[in-house]
Amino acid sequence: MLRLRALGRLSRGHVRLAGECLGVSERTVWRWLAQTETEPRMAARPGARPVDRFEIGAEVRVLLAYWRGTASAVHRQLVARARAATGGPVTEVPGGAPVEAVPVLDPVPSLSTFLRAVRRDLTAGERAALARGPEAARTHDVFGRRPRVWRNHTWEADHVQVPLLVDADGELVRPWVTWFIDVASKAITGTAVTPGHPSRASILAALRAAVLRTGPYGPADGVPEHVRVDRGRDFLSKTVLGAFGVLDTKVEDLPAYSPHLKGTVENLNRCADRMLFAVLPGYTLTPAPRRAKKKTESDEPPPLTFAEFTAEVLAWSRWWNTEHRPAGLAGRTPVEAWLADPTPLSDIPEAALWGLMLEDDDRTRKLTSHGVRWRGRDHVGAWMTGQAGRSVRIRHMPHHDHEIEVCDPAGHHLGTAQLADAATLEQLDALRRTRTARARRLREGAKKAEALRRQRFAPATTPTPAQRLGAVPAVEADQELTTAAHTDMAALALPDLIPPVPPPDDWNTPASLRPAPGEENL
Repeated sequence: MLRLRALGRLSRGHVRLAGECLGVSERTVWRWLAQTETEPRMAARPGARPVDRFEIGAEVRVLLAYWRGTASAVHRQLVARARAATGGPVTEVPGGAPVEAVPVLDPVPSLSTFLRAVRRDLTAGERAALARGPEAARTHDVFGRRPRVWRNHTWEADHVQVPLLVDADGELVRPWVTWFIDVASKAITGTAVTPGHPSRASILAALRAAVLRTGPYGPADGVPEHVRVDRGRDFLSKTVLGAFGVLDTKVEDLPAYSPHLKGTVENLNRCADRMLFAVLPGYTLTPAPRRAKKKTESDEPPPLTFAEFTAEVLAWSRWWNTEHRPAGLAGRTPVEAWLADPTPLSDIPEAALWGLMLEDDDRTRKLTSHGVRWRGRDHVGAWMTGQAGRSVRIRHMPHHDHEIEVCDPAGHHLGTAQLADAATLEQLDALRRTRTARARRLREGAKKAEALRRQRFAPATTPTPAQRLGAVPAVEADQELTTAAHTDMAALALPDLIPPVPPPDDWNTPASLRPAPGEENL
């Protein structure tokens, strides 16, 4: 072909035929022919890469990290640095790296060559990490599968905040769902919904529903051998760990920021968001205020009440267990996979379970004529009649101050005690409104103080010194300074108004404090 080209007899048909024989396009053959004119040695190996091609070195990788993976910005700074090194005009790159950190390349590759080298020498995970951080690189990693286990061998637990608003006693809040899922059968074993931030009580309620196999909780329940949790302090609290310890369940505390290590429950969170939460009224992808007043537009459906939302979550959990067929179960539902597993189950009686879900007060108290006192409040029960003076211990559900369980020192349950003289609903509403108004006043005062402390400056379009804003009349400034002076107790103190009386003669006064001779009568 080179000879035909030298004789001027090379036609497009020859080039097309050569491309078909070599398995490349016609355009590639023309590029190879043009390459032989500048590099005759390439005629023996058409299409071979030059040995001295540009590669991304360590210094260029540092620049890519500085520019967060923006290769075009790195190329601009490399061009400017090479131009300055050869004595050309110096062009500063806004926001660029320090000059000493920019290598001098000779020659600087073209932008297309540089971008091609970045795609070739850096993996997709490295490029994602440079652009969006180390967490983004995980989407390009390869993870192994854990060996398949039997039912109740391993559970995974997690909290998930639901991206929708529900009506909880007149306030719009974003609820949280706490659930346990069996890794082998993918069955949801326990679920608890909390209108607000979850706590130890949420985990204990979900655990109780997961362990019981009677009534609405079964059949996919029982006592697990292992439970995987993240580093949430609720899961690692003394009460929760104590409950797992009594059940003889080993808790596996996973490293922080490692959702791939509990992929079963993380996949459950994603499925619930797409299959359930996204179709409910009040769904929102933007963060909602922690406490918002109940206010809906006329053209928008009213938000669900907390009871309605809880019913939707429990119904969806039943559908997941009995009708949904996840991948990896050979076309079976989680309950079918659970029942097909012949592994024996460990159960615990419901009567013995109540004590595991409660916190122990770790103190022995006395029953008095006013009941039992706990946290500065009296709790009474009808069963206490005639038992004043008896030693008891208290067990309680976290954050449930209205009701406690009373046991004897050996741990046997005696009865339930209710808060004595509990406030009525009207009193609680009035107290809540009063506290809300007080908090609003404090917030308004804090905003005013912050506005005074905040210093504003005038915007600039040219390099000029900063100009402060916020003029105040001199009279107003004097009034505020006078008011502050009258409220400062340290400034109002007059320590020299009444001079101290000299100490009596019989006191052992240090020599430095004794009056000089002749000053006793002054």
